[in-house]
Amino acid sequence: MKKLVVGILAHVDAGKTTLSEAMLYRSGAVRRLGRVDHADAFLDTDAMERERGITIFSKQARMTLPGAEVTLLDTPGHVDFSAEMERTLRVLDCAVLVISGTDGVQGHTRTLWRLLERYHVPVFLFVNKMDLAGADRERVLAELKTSLSPAITDFAAPEEELWEEAAVCDEGLLEKYLSQGRLEEGDLTELIARRAIFPCWFGAALKLTGVDEFLEGLGRYAPMPDYPAEFGARVFKVSRDAQGARLTWMKITGGALRVKETVTNRRPGRAEEETWEEKADQLRLYSGAKFQPVEQAEAGTVCAVTGLTRTLPGQGLGFEDDWSGPVLEPVLTYQVCLPEGVDPHTALLKLRQLEEEDPQLHIVWDEHLRQIHAQLMGPVQMEILGNLIQERFGMEVTFGEGDILYRETIAAPVEGIGHFEPLRHYAEVHLLLEPLPTGSGLVLATACPEDQLDRNWQRLVLTHLAEREHPGVLVGAPITDMKITLVAGRAHVKHTEGGDFRQATYRAVRQGLMQAESILLEPWYDFTLEVPVPLVGRALSDVQRMGGETEPPQTVGEMTVLTGRAPVSAMRNYAREVTAYTRGTGQLQSVFRGYAPCADQTSVVEAAGYDPERDVDNPPDSVFCEHGAGVTVKWQDVPARAHVESGLRLGEPEEEEESTGPDRSRGERYAGTLAQDKELMAIFERTYGPVKQRSFQPPRPPRRPESSAEPDRRHIRPQKGGEEYLLVDGYNIIFAWDDLKAVARDNLDAARKQLCDLLCNYQGVRKCHVIVVFDAYKVKGGLGSVEKYHNIHVVYTKEAETADAYIEKATYEIGREHRVKVATSDGPEQLIILGHGALRLSATAFRAEMEETMRQMAAALERNNRPHRQRSLGKAMEKAMEGEEQT
Repeated sequence: MKKLVVGILAHVDAGKTTLSEAMLYRSGAVRRLGRVDHADAFLDTDAMERERGITIFSKQARMTLPGAEVTLLDTPGHVDFSAEMERTLRVLDCAVLVISGTDGVQGHTRTLWRLLERYHVPVFLFVNKMDLAGADRERVLAELKTSLSPAITDFAAPEEELWEEAAVCDEGLLEKYLSQGRLEEGDLTELIARRAIFPCWFGAALKLTGVDEFLEGLGRYAPMPDYPAEFGARVFKVSRDAQGARLTWMKITGGALRVKETVTNRRPGRAEEETWEEKADQLRLYSGAKFQPVEQAEAGTVCAVTGLTRTLPGQGLGFEDDWSGPVLEPVLTYQVCLPEGVDPHTALLKLRQLEEEDPQLHIVWDEHLRQIHAQLMGPVQMEILGNLIQERFGMEVTFGEGDILYRETIAAPVEGIGHFEPLRHYAEVHLLLEPLPTGSGLVLATACPEDQLDRNWQRLVLTHLAEREHPGVLVGAPITDMKITLVAGRAHVKHTEGGDFRQATYRAVRQGLMQAESILLEPWYDFTLEVPVPLVGRALSDVQRMGGETEPPQTVGEMTVLTGRAPVSAMRNYAREVTAYTRGTGQLQSVFRGYAPCADQTSVVEAAGYDPERDVDNPPDSVFCEHGAGVTVKWQDVPARAHVESGLRLGEPEEEEESTGPDRSRGERYAGTLAQDKELMAIFERTYGPVKQRSFQPPRPPRRPESSAEPDRRHIRPQKGGEEYLLVDGYNIIFAWDDLKAVARDNLDAARKQLCDLLCNYQGVRKCHVIVVFDAYKVKGGLGSVEKYHNIHVVYTKEAETADAYIEKATYEIGREHRVKVATSDGPEQLIILGHGALRLSATAFRAEMEETMRQMAAALERNNRPHRQRSLGKAMEKAMEGEEQT
């Protein structure tokens, strides 16, 4: 028998809990049919839920259908509790979306549909309240197809009609239907699993109309996922039972979990201090308020586990990854006003328990104001939170006036530099901050060579970027819609510790933001406003005054419906106004839309009074070492004191049109790996003995005339003038590149020719002199040769002369008057090259340059061929028209 986890979702007052009760009753899970208005619903177990008649906390119930054991998860329908609903979506095999037959598709219904699409959840629809006046089956079905998806199909229709609608959703099924005249039950299940079709039933849950047909269809067509043998689980909720025991609610997505078995979040790449191991003391299968303890929970089971203290909603265990974060986020923050005499630190510890259960609360302690703040979705959640604090902790709290949760981003790319070097510590980080489209969030990446900064340090920098919200410099709001790329960095072999990179990373972000043009983002609502027809003018005027936008009004009977968008700051208290000027007949529904640039940024920033340079917790300045002590350097002076050149030239004109990445200078391209090279240092020490190092101090900046107005900067030593030469150790490169190495196994001549062809293309794009050298020192009597192959020179060494020796000699001679770089993977040869003033290019780095060259060449060919294709197309069209005229 298959196991299914089915979630039930709806806009508030669509009859979701009523349908849940009807499904449990008709399946035999409960003996008596409960009702919301009688405050005896089986799944509304909390006193606040029964008092208000709404679902606040997600619950579960177990029932059996023919061929399936179903765990039914009832989720909150009110928009203020959307975060808990969204976390539940990650553990569903399929969802039941309840639609009101009288109201049709409402604002929150569209939000739920988008979320179900985001999490790829198959959907069954039940249109409720079809017994009420105004419920029109054909009208509602047409609205569902128009507003949500044309693939929504009435599964109560005759089989032939159902097969026809299903067949047009898939080309293969269409051929099957045309040839056989029917479809199988498995065909429909596969379409539902792929979200290619959405079954729909109609009924009235309160009168049990249509419920049996819906349950029968759910049991027949619900898709059953395949679970692996390896253990995995997704945590979607944390709560406490009546005795105060901490419950971790999870769905087992692979293998099985047994009592007293160790549970851990350990995985490759996770820092040791972030990992934990705990034992599962008890496994509980809940149905309503009652539970049954079990010894083992198999894949597909939703259970509550005791004994785990480090779990959080959204965590993945075993092979499952952590949840990336919610789409629906709170946009308001409220001060939590404590009763007189209550210690705020004691209260903060208690409120942290509630934050464990709902991370979206974001309980924040403001050290400067000595206040506790909570981030909430709206006034209903605020009221419920106050009651929960009173019930759980005996504290009667109130809430201050809500403030808007702003975000910040930047208008153009900028480089941020952070340096942290007090005595016996060292770290430097260079970050590229780039703006992204609205709604992108933060994207982290690295483009730093590993021979400049080891991979473990790079991972640590990315960890520090991701571990916290970084405040902006306008009002101190978190930054978003930005890509942060690690482009350069440096560590010290002896003095660097992990905490040094944390400091350098934070300071690099702040230093970049201080230079950037920052943009303040404010949250917006999507709203649906329903008012009597005579008051539509007042409503349109209000929306215009708020700076919002509306679609054309739609009249439904005696009411007019307006849909549109508006800033949260202008609309958050508007629901009370609507109730007042419509005398209770109007209704406003709003859903978080996203963030957009603030229309009144100047006044908001001035009112906030935030000074980024006085934020001691987020300093933009860096710390350098001078005369054996740490010295703070102001953020604007940090680039001149930096020890590493990132090669970024932001704001300067680009040299090449085809540049697709950060504009790196020639010096950085040639000598990006000169600063640190452990392999070369090891070779040097084996040859000449250990190097006696003094206490680490960075090189002093070059002295400049006092009259120079140019800021003091550190540069790579300039190269010789004249033309540029590239010397390539042919066989060394062939056997360092996997594709050429594979060719060389079969035919060495073919590998040589392929390398030479690549170098010809390289020379054509880079405009340098290319000399490729092949070893022929074992050829007896060989006199050596220099051949011209297309636009490059090919050298075969003479007897007893290696390619290394030839390159060493050529480097010395050519390097007197010209710039020279050498491509090879031979460590000793690189050491010689450095001694002669040439610049080395490793086989890996040269491969990257070659690939970039090929991309530039392809782009140039595409541009050059485009006019030719257009002319050819024009001639073809002219011939076709002439043919038509003759015909």
